[in-house]
Amino acid sequence: MNYDMIRSQLGQSVPFARLAGVEIDSIAGGRASAHLPFRPEGLNHIGTQHAAALFALGETASGAAMAGAFAPILLEIRPVAAEASIRYFGLAKGAVTAEARVEAEPDALIEAVRTEGLVRFPIVVSLRGEDGIEIGEMMVDWHVSKKRT
Repeated sequence: MNYDMIRSQLGQSVPFARLAGVEIDSIAGGRASAHLPFRPEGLNHIGTQHAAALFALGETASGAAMAGAFAPILLEIRPVAAEASIRYFGLAKGAVTAEARVEAEPDALIEAVRTEGLVRFPIVVSLRGEDGIEIGEMMVDWHVSKKRT
């Protein structure tokens, strides 16, 4: 499965991300980027991006990076975000971009699923404002297993 196909499918198959306004920009082998436009529906009581919208952005980017890492066997696995944490460093006063990366080597993760049936690993996500300044960081632990039949 190629990365453009994965990006298109993820954009359609996660209704909440669409509702939040998250758009996946790119997917590569264990990396992904997504953005959250600045729009009235996503704001909080002080007029900046809502914390929940930023969480949705980071989790979506992490899922796209996970999908990119497992592209060769994506149709054979069952991925689940098992744990997530987020730290906010500043206010999101405009559009926000998320850059996610799998820390481990994708080939090693694929091999673990093939031999052990499952693997758990972290994905680090950097959230940046329009000016490029990091406004938050997220860590998402993914649990990937072989699809159940």
